[in-house]
Amino acid sequence: MGRYQVLEEMALADCALAIEGDDLDDLFETAAAALGEMMVDPTTLPITVEHTVRLTAPALDLLFYDWLSELIYRKDRDREVFTRTEVQVNPSSPCQLTARLYGGVIDPERTALGIDLKAVTFHEFTMHSVDGAWRAQVVIDV
Repeated sequence: MGRYQVLEEMALADCALAIEGDDLDDLFETAAAALGEMMVDPTTLPITVEHTVRLTAPALDLLFYDWLSELIYRKDRDREVFTRTEVQVNPSSPCQLTARLYGGVIDPERTALGIDLKAVTFHEFTMHSVDGAWRAQVVIDV
């Protein structure tokens, strides 16, 4: 599994993340795990929901943006947060993602809430490959 770090000094009113993955699939999975852990305490969210998601975008960075946006959208629309994912990314044009999402519905009685993430931004948004591994940086509106 990749790594992520909250960048406290980058965005005062928002949440900034630096995300690393061993490959593209790992980068996307790690980013999803980071968002899930930021939104809820995963130990208080039983895995009761599974979904398959397919996304297409003209560029890899836009696919990453759409992926994170999809996860936030599902939290807002369905009150579902996903703490584990299995992602396959095809970087050929158009770029495609197929993912299996595992998570649960936010239950106010049981779920310890974290940050209410609102939207992914393009401020300081980067994504690039380094010696076969992948790195991304993203700022999320809270």
